[in-house]
Amino acid sequence: MDLFKKKPINRIAVLSVHTCPLAMLGGKKTGGMNVYVRDFCSELARRGVMVDVFTRSQDSCVPSIHELGATGRVIHIAAGPEEPLPVPEVANYLDEFVSGVVAFAAHEGITYDLIHSHYWLSGLVAGRLQSFWDDLPIVQMFHTLGHMKNQIATNDAHRAPQSRIDGEMKVIHDIADVVIAATPAEEAQLIELYGADPQRISIVPPGVDLQRFATISRKKAKQCVGLDRDGQNILFVGRIEPLKGIDTLLQAIGILRERSPHVLNAVSVTIVGGDPNADTLDAEMARLQTMREALGLQELVTFVGSKDQMMLPFYYAASEIVVMPSHYESFGLVALEAMAMGTPVIASEVGGLAHLVRDGVTGYHVPSRDPLAMAQKMFALLNDSVEQWQMGASARAYARKYAWSQIVDTCWEIYQSLLWERTEDVELLPHTLFMPEFSFQPPSSLPFAV
Repeated sequence: MDLFKKKPINRIAVLSVHTCPLAMLGGKKTGGMNVYVRDFCSELARRGVMVDVFTRSQDSCVPSIHELGATGRVIHIAAGPEEPLPVPEVANYLDEFVSGVVAFAAHEGITYDLIHSHYWLSGLVAGRLQSFWDDLPIVQMFHTLGHMKNQIATNDAHRAPQSRIDGEMKVIHDIADVVIAATPAEEAQLIELYGADPQRISIVPPGVDLQRFATISRKKAKQCVGLDRDGQNILFVGRIEPLKGIDTLLQAIGILRERSPHVLNAVSVTIVGGDPNADTLDAEMARLQTMREALGLQELVTFVGSKDQMMLPFYYAASEIVVMPSHYESFGLVALEAMAMGTPVIASEVGGLAHLVRDGVTGYHVPSRDPLAMAQKMFALLNDSVEQWQMGASARAYARKYAWSQIVDTCWEIYQSLLWERTEDVELLPHTLFMPEFSFQPPSSLPFAV
């Protein structure tokens, strides 16, 4: 049966409460999720689907509505102070956010066919919107999980609060019709740590914009970002926070400097993210800069701050190696972007990175928090231009399997499955759509009766 004819989807409400998909990357709360929401919704809009992304306004000077493709919009809802807030504080304004979304839809005279929520706060909002919007089906993606954050936290300040764990449990068991996991590892975490029903989980990886992250001349890229055209560059891209493991990267560079200083004669290390020039540095940026000085790496390591998404391809292309020393990544979108550019990745063998980076083919795995292992892999790649080229070519070919068009196709099937069961007293026969090393299995039974 043709599902597209059975139940056309005209308009989707996407929730990204705590962070705007248009925000500059590398900030304190901006990263892979922002890219995911923006690019996923842009692909929907490219297909003519009307999609509204609701996010909390953090700046009264930003227009309340921003176009996202031909039929997409990012809508900033005033809820609490219009300024950046710590995530736990955003939870205090969810009722106000819900009221703003409902009022906007009523004023526009529009209705939605489905809600796709991102992160646990958005899942709670989705549950509250159901009472206003005729119990719409909800697709949920967490991106990160509080229990996983707590497993790698080194002190209480880095632990997820109990309110987050409780919120995630509520979304999983009482609100979401389908939870999308980025990898089999995340699916296992949802089942083992939260008791999620496996039949309500579908595995769908994030995608990559293959037009934005296309091949660029390395010499041209180095010139664009101000790097020595004849030297080699090691790149980190991401938020400046403890779970990203940047201290492991600095320690690894320190080991190379001590044991093989000649290797670093024409090497630079560029760290994209955060604000190294703020009047008052946040604690992690200050700690990392102090570590850089203690290791004597001031001439080697440069913190360049957050960068616009349009500049990232040039940084990837200008680098011989991208390093992701994270203690936890649900997927690792930076690795996928780097691979699409043809840059090998050295990554911690954790979470989604263990599935995404193919050890010895598109890059290397190293144990988390192991600077010696990282130094050894960097040494190997820095000294072998042939292996760099081979891994880069393999990485580029592998990343092509993650085009956003394929990812949206898979999610569209999930949407259709939900809407069909909502309108027909039937149960869909399970079937599988194969993704790169992943299989999509629509839920065989859903948590509602018709």
